[in-house]
Amino acid sequence: MTTDRTTSAQDVFALGTGALGGGNAALGAADYLVDYAQRSILFWDVLRQRGNGYREHMAMAAPNVLNYQAELVLDGRTLERPVNYGLVRVVPPAGVVIDPKKRPFVIVDPRAGHGPGIGGFKADSEIGVALKAGHTCYFVGFLPDPMPGQTIEDIARAEALFLKTVIDLHPEAEGRPCVIGNCQAGWAVMMLAAVVPDLFGPIIVAGSPLSYWTGQSGLNPMRYTGGLMGGSWVTAFTSDLGGGRFDGAWLVENFENLNPANTFWKKPYNLYAKVDTEAPNYLSFERWWGGHVNLNGAEMQFIVDELFVGNKLAAGQVTTSNGVAIDLRNIRSPIVVFCSKGDNITPPQQALGWILDLYDDVNEIRSYGQTIVYSVHESVGHLGIFVSGGVARKQHDEFASNIDLIDVLPPGLYEAVLTAKDGTSANPDLAHGEWIMRCEARTLDDIRALGGNTIEDDRRFATVARMSEANLALYKTFVQPMVRAMVTPPVAEMLYRMHPARLQYELLSDENPLAKSLAPAADWVRQHRRPVAADNPFLAVQEAVSKQIVAGLDAYKDVRDGATEAMFKAFYGSPFVQAFYGIDPTSEKPLHRAGKSALHRELVERRIAEIRSRFASGGLREAVIRALVYVGLPRGGVDERGFETIRRLREASEKTRTIPLAEFKALLREQFFMLMIDQEAAVAAIPSLLPDDQAARAEALGVLREVLSACGEPAGEVEVRLRRIARMFTGEAGTPALTVVGGGDGTIREAS
Repeated sequence: MTTDRTTSAQDVFALGTGALGGGNAALGAADYLVDYAQRSILFWDVLRQRGNGYREHMAMAAPNVLNYQAELVLDGRTLERPVNYGLVRVVPPAGVVIDPKKRPFVIVDPRAGHGPGIGGFKADSEIGVALKAGHTCYFVGFLPDPMPGQTIEDIARAEALFLKTVIDLHPEAEGRPCVIGNCQAGWAVMMLAAVVPDLFGPIIVAGSPLSYWTGQSGLNPMRYTGGLMGGSWVTAFTSDLGGGRFDGAWLVENFENLNPANTFWKKPYNLYAKVDTEAPNYLSFERWWGGHVNLNGAEMQFIVDELFVGNKLAAGQVTTSNGVAIDLRNIRSPIVVFCSKGDNITPPQQALGWILDLYDDVNEIRSYGQTIVYSVHESVGHLGIFVSGGVARKQHDEFASNIDLIDVLPPGLYEAVLTAKDGTSANPDLAHGEWIMRCEARTLDDIRALGGNTIEDDRRFATVARMSEANLALYKTFVQPMVRAMVTPPVAEMLYRMHPARLQYELLSDENPLAKSLAPAADWVRQHRRPVAADNPFLAVQEAVSKQIVAGLDAYKDVRDGATEAMFKAFYGSPFVQAFYGIDPTSEKPLHRAGKSALHRELVERRIAEIRSRFASGGLREAVIRALVYVGLPRGGVDERGFETIRRLREASEKTRTIPLAEFKALLREQFFMLMIDQEAAVAAIPSLLPDDQAARAEALGVLREVLSACGEPAGEVEVRLRRIARMFTGEAGTPALTVVGGGDGTIREAS
């Protein structure tokens, strides 16, 4: 028997008992009651095990949830400015072969309330796929408590030393380390890469908020809460209640409040309904979710004031202690941004909005030599970006396997599009795994199409930033001295231990004599378990009741979120409030765009002149790369199969095997820029680069054809361009400028 979503519990109960008849109904009820009682005992025993696991986990010297053995490489507590961070090398599992020539991976987990290890939580994880691809893996983790006086800048210095250590340990590697920053670690990695760009290979930021006040109306209410609380004075107050320590349990509680249906019902109900099989998954996840870590008050205040409230990072307004402005445009490594439309903590607008804050168009991205690749998942939630096995086997696996392709992409904006292999895929053996990755060229309009703020929204958030500064100053002047005087160390410790997020673990553990008695009862139940039949009608009643509870909690969330947004917009959209805090209510000028540099424009003009002067410089290698880029431009992207063909050809030839990847990348970028500056002049200069040796020319043309055919036979404008290049390489007379016209039959050909 099936029921639709609108069927009530009473309807299901009545239908079930009517179908069974009186005696059968009584028997079904009895079976269900036995199952209900047994599941209840097992459910509470799992919570007892959760509490015991929590106590054991927090008693560890360095609690983490890594699924791999690791060896300590560098302890941040031993540095001149000690921090509670450390660098470890992940020991490859049996059967995993590491290639010393492949760049190492460094995974940095977020310190946002939870402990470290989520990047290597299981075999199908960021660490798992990188190891499988043959890369040495390192992990940057942290201890539950910060070192006294440590700052965000101290952590950045330590992480820079970690990366330098990794580079020194891998002199044979063909590139700088690939660094993955998860969630809050993403902005930390990006800030560091903007200051010391030479330490980084490709950067992958997964679920990382970089443009905090960006979003869509009707969605993502988390960005409004700081404004309704009056700004960052709440952060200072919370730190003062902790005696200078900010309890990470408060951050976890913020996440929990986003989805009350999941927090208060769906997660525990899923355990209760599947208690015979779900306990291991539940306990392993709760081991991480409940492993709360702390920050110094100064660390958390920096994060909120400099990043959350003011959106200063995207606008280039964050500075170091010695006055150096942190400008994300200084990053020289490719940046891969992975986000999801199903993420209510870091939606795509917050993950990608910084691009619109920094650049006017794709050409400006190219002028800074930046390569940005983004991938937007349609549905996975925030945690799924890091822990979902399906995401690891697809997106993270493709990123790890094609990291060298990403590293050599010409500057610009791309979207990573993954297509499943099938019977129609050309040369499927050239693509890793079950997917084919293609980096397709995009414009800023593609980012804007994802949604974002209006100028009215920006004025509201700018008003919040001004008000936050005022309220924080008032709190520090008039309230903070009293709070600090009242919160003695014993009081701070009592408040810490009494936090509800911590009590739920502590009270349901063997430290509680009442909870301890659950163990023998649960053992007896397991020995005499009588699960109810799947077709028992009372199970349908149970499911119907569960759906009604979820619907009710979701309705509450929708009303709460709608009211939150309405109050925020009404108050901070008031012209009086905006004017009071120094924001012009009539201004149409963007309020958080990064400034432009006249010096940068001058340097770009000099670089253009230098590149233009080199059109006729080089030899066969330069000619092949320039021709390859020219012919492939109409495809609007780069396919991993073409790069794999280049890699195999490079390995097969003694002459090309010795060319370092960095040298190939620099050569490719220079030839790409030549075509961007003056395509026709750059192409016309190709014959002057070719040697007189016809055999060498023919071999080079064969390489061109093989690479261009890797993802399918050339067609349309690509085919026309290839014919033009072929005439150059074969030495045929006459290589006119390319003029493409459409035939009456829909074909594309070169005009005569």
